[in-house]
Amino acid sequence: MTHSSGVLDVDSIRAQFPILHQQIDGKPLVYLDNAATTQKPQAVIQALTDFYTQCNANVHRGAHHLSDEATRRYERARDCVAGFIHAGNRKEVVWTSGTTESINIVANGMAQRLQSGDEVLVTQMEHHANLVTWQQACLRSGATLKVAPILDNGALDTDAFTELLNEKTKFVALPHVSNALGTINPVKALSAQAKSVGALVLIDGAQGVAHGNVNVCDIGCDFYAFSGHKLFGPTGIGVLWGKEEVLQNWPVWQTGGEMIAKVTYECSTWGELPNRLEAGTPNIAGAIGLAAAIDWFTGLDCDAIQAHEKALMASALEQADAFDGLKVIGNAPNKIGVLSFILQGTHPADVGFILDRQGIAIRTGDHCAQPLMRRLDVPGTARASFSVYNTLAEVDALFVALKKAQSMLG
Repeated sequence: MTHSSGVLDVDSIRAQFPILHQQIDGKPLVYLDNAATTQKPQAVIQALTDFYTQCNANVHRGAHHLSDEATRRYERARDCVAGFIHAGNRKEVVWTSGTTESINIVANGMAQRLQSGDEVLVTQMEHHANLVTWQQACLRSGATLKVAPILDNGALDTDAFTELLNEKTKFVALPHVSNALGTINPVKALSAQAKSVGALVLIDGAQGVAHGNVNVCDIGCDFYAFSGHKLFGPTGIGVLWGKEEVLQNWPVWQTGGEMIAKVTYECSTWGELPNRLEAGTPNIAGAIGLAAAIDWFTGLDCDAIQAHEKALMASALEQADAFDGLKVIGNAPNKIGVLSFILQGTHPADVGFILDRQGIAIRTGDHCAQPLMRRLDVPGTARASFSVYNTLAEVDALFVALKKAQSMLG
């Protein structure tokens, strides 16, 4: 990613996103649901079109030009991802359908290794994909699930996290960034603590990857999972990164074509990384589209992106603080991209409906984090989440619309 101290040209960026140039009920679209999925630049749309119109074929297996070209683009996408997250080896990049499948691959393998008396540690801010999955792995294996609590401001209680680590802890799973609160976890320090007791570590990077500067080797985790659609890429494509020495003997997730070495009627053996964890015809177009998204994103000014996102967040928090009757949920000192809130005397779903009629797209509900909502003693929140193409004017429009919602809902 380009580093400099320039100012982000948001108008130029917005011009590359066709979907943003439309109206909802006669109002300009203000898209503030980026934690759920990001919109796609023309470069990604074109990459998908080019694949399907120029070289649509299955990869690795064909003895013809289209297959060769599809394979070249597909494997070039793996190299692109490896470089983007600073993987030690391209073989450590495994294609999946998204963060959820990536976590399930790891949990399926751990369920075969865990036993009664072992412990798995997660946090109180987990998305269901990184909670229910480990819950099930513990049920299958007889291991015990432990939960590190959060503080009232939405930050992880790192002291409690440390106290929960012990020689029984075999696995630690935690989010890079909370999807519901925007809290950034100190994943490098937490990974080091987990490794000190011999535990394997998985980072749910679904919300962290779109903010740049992910370096899996520097973090020191064993696994890092993310989805393409939260990084300006297509849906249905994701990545499981794992250390080669950990992944190379990991229990296979699915069996079928491509992942085998030798098959007889009596037995089968598995291929080498990454193929052994990639059974069947992959999402070729999705991988190519994700590479196009990464190329686009890394072509932007990293420092300018971060400064712009901080400015959006600062404006949102300042206006929220001055808004009578609005309560921000999650005030961790280190947070990014997400403003979760409740309007006193209203239900989040009603707020979301009224905002939609004004062209403003936000998310409402429990954000696939029901235990977290119970911990915070709220039924759910309204969540505005920001990306590189959002503007300060759109933040202003959000609060104008909230004033109208407040007056309408009484």
